[in-house]
Amino acid sequence: MTEQILAFSTKAGSLALLDGRLHSACVLPQVIFSVAQWRESAEACLAEVRAKGWASMAVRSSSSREDGEQSSAAGAFDSCLNVDTDGLSAAIEQVLESMGGQGASAHDQVFVQPMVGDVRMAGVGFGIDPATLAPYFVINYDESSGRTDAVTSGRSNELRTFYAHHAAGELPATLAPVVALLRELQALFGRQAIDIEFAVDAQARLYLLQVRPLVLGAEPADVQAHGKLVRLIHDRIAQGIRPQPFLHGERTVFGVMPDWNPAEIIGVRPRPLALSLYRELVTDMIWAYQRNNYGYRNLRSFPLMLHFHGLPYIDVRVSFNSFIPRDIDGALADKLVNYYIERLLAAPNLHDKVEFEIVFSCYTLDLPQRLQALQDAGFTEAECRRLADSLRELTNRIVHNETGLWRTDRQKLDVLLARRDEILGADTDPVTRIYWLLEDCRRYGTLPFAGLARAGFIAVQLLRSLVTVGVLDQSEYDAFLNGLSTVSGQMTQDLAQLDRTTFLARYGHLRPGTYDILSPRYDEAPDLYFDWHNLAVEARHDSARFALSLAQMREISRLLSEHGLSHDVVGLFDFLQAGIELREYAKFVFTRNLSDALSLFRELGHDLGFSAEDMSYANIQLIKELHAASADPRELIAASIEEGRRRYGETCQIVLPPLITRAEDAFCFHLPQAEPNFITQRQVTGAVMDYHQRDQLHGAIVMIPSADPGFDWIFSHRIAGFITAYGGTNSHMAIRANELGLPAVIGAGEVLYRKWAAAQMLNIDCANRRVEVLR
Repeated sequence: MTEQILAFSTKAGSLALLDGRLHSACVLPQVIFSVAQWRESAEACLAEVRAKGWASMAVRSSSSREDGEQSSAAGAFDSCLNVDTDGLSAAIEQVLESMGGQGASAHDQVFVQPMVGDVRMAGVGFGIDPATLAPYFVINYDESSGRTDAVTSGRSNELRTFYAHHAAGELPATLAPVVALLRELQALFGRQAIDIEFAVDAQARLYLLQVRPLVLGAEPADVQAHGKLVRLIHDRIAQGIRPQPFLHGERTVFGVMPDWNPAEIIGVRPRPLALSLYRELVTDMIWAYQRNNYGYRNLRSFPLMLHFHGLPYIDVRVSFNSFIPRDIDGALADKLVNYYIERLLAAPNLHDKVEFEIVFSCYTLDLPQRLQALQDAGFTEAECRRLADSLRELTNRIVHNETGLWRTDRQKLDVLLARRDEILGADTDPVTRIYWLLEDCRRYGTLPFAGLARAGFIAVQLLRSLVTVGVLDQSEYDAFLNGLSTVSGQMTQDLAQLDRTTFLARYGHLRPGTYDILSPRYDEAPDLYFDWHNLAVEARHDSARFALSLAQMREISRLLSEHGLSHDVVGLFDFLQAGIELREYAKFVFTRNLSDALSLFRELGHDLGFSAEDMSYANIQLIKELHAASADPRELIAASIEEGRRRYGETCQIVLPPLITRAEDAFCFHLPQAEPNFITQRQVTGAVMDYHQRDQLHGAIVMIPSADPGFDWIFSHRIAGFITAYGGTNSHMAIRANELGLPAVIGAGEVLYRKWAAAQMLNIDCANRRVEVLR
């Protein structure tokens, strides 16, 4: 006989339904009374509660206006925790007042429960991921505060977030009971989309504090079909992690931030057009060609970036192989790659700092001290000496003022500029223009940019080492960087000095999303990016100018000679300046070709009846096919868009950690604690406003300190989105944002919160998990 499916009731009613039925958790006893009963005889209600003898209590609302199928009203009414008998009446009145006071419905209820004592873990769990509607259990929990409301109040930043696919096998011992509780409740209520609050005490007893339907804006993903996608990702990771021919290192990991960090450049869920462009212009071949040209191992047949159903990841073993000098092979190369990967596994927080903190990719003046870490890890003195000699030769070859490859790369940028004018001026069709803009972008743009980026990195490493060995102090380091003539610095000056037309002619091709056709260029939406009425430029102070003393020059000259770096002081600083400046200039130049190609691609689509949104799903490879074959453009583009939409739909339903270290991460993982939580899959651009600026919140991105339900009033101001410094993906404000389809960033942390709060205009891209400062 099939067990009867339960129907959700009020908050107290649903818990009462489960009393005696639930096997995987305890349901606390409760005293329930209606608003009418309280008004009729408050003393009788108080007496019933006091008779229970509970020393510490929770007083909570149970209204027909919350926890419903259409709206959760999460956090709309007060709950009072840790209430003693003396404060019981006042706590009940506070809850009633939040429910409308004298206007509260007579049928609404208040219920009182004993507090869970000695709380070791508490949190919130979802039966499916509300952001992607995919079959992941999402558990947001706190193990340090001892509070039962640490997650829902949004007042803690010591929260952890755990994802487990419905098909996941082995789970962490501490969280397996919570997943079992979610599964049992899904079966009892006959639905996947549920939302619970729970607590665990010192005796490892699990308590269910609340259960309600999870309000969704669309149909959830099919569990079986989604499970197949995740299994394919699992199998691809398992295959990729094993030893591979022609690669050093016993295993790999996959990350969104190492090396040519896709998370920063195209986002973690790029549209198919952006993903295919980045592969074509950088990560399939170009990155390896130029790294090999600069003296590193030949990885030309290895794509640097893979994607798991559209989520881009760097193959870290391939990356680490590419930082091995090409004259080092065999056992030492294996040993280095294995060491680098083990270092990253031991300190995963370094995944966005691998070149500074993990790998040895160039010679610096502090290299002998840094190599001590290798000796501590079991490398012999001879192995360290061999690596140092190889890096010295490689660095000398790159930095050389006359024959350094960076000089040739700089000249290629001039070729790119000249050929661009010829392409745009030619009497030819749009497809041919797009084809040659992108082909030249690879050959004369991203190829030299990859080299100049390497030179720029080496320049920064050498400059940092001058601080480490004590020749420069931090203020001198900063003064050197501040004195450089960069594109961004020049643009700031030009914004104040040039007229609008001239400024946009020079900088108008720039767009915040370099590879994103949906990101407007500066010259397409100038008022979005610039406040043309307030263009003051801060003057540089003379005290910040960089100058070497005679003693410093002598010491640097001595160090260069001692370390076998064949450069004079002036030549070294010429390279340091050129390396850092040219990296930014190269990007400025090659993005002109790319931006023009994107604009022409959008126009091509428009002429054939496709919107820019449509074209963002196309694969750029179709341009090669249209250029080389007598294909029907509309049919080919339509087919590419259709396939791209289907695949991107899958992309938006997959959740993976930023660093994948094992195949099982496809099924369950913890998000890093510092990772902000992006709510919904939407994107919004708006002015930044502090929540105190109540008369300016309409259409703004609002900054609030926490995800406390007390900030619920901001939703009445028709805001565009919001960012909190603290809170988790399952806080009340996160739930409300999901219900309203409002883009939000929950728990950004203090550093990012301060950075974004200081901006005037932001773009929040939740699907790509990115926030961009527009101005």
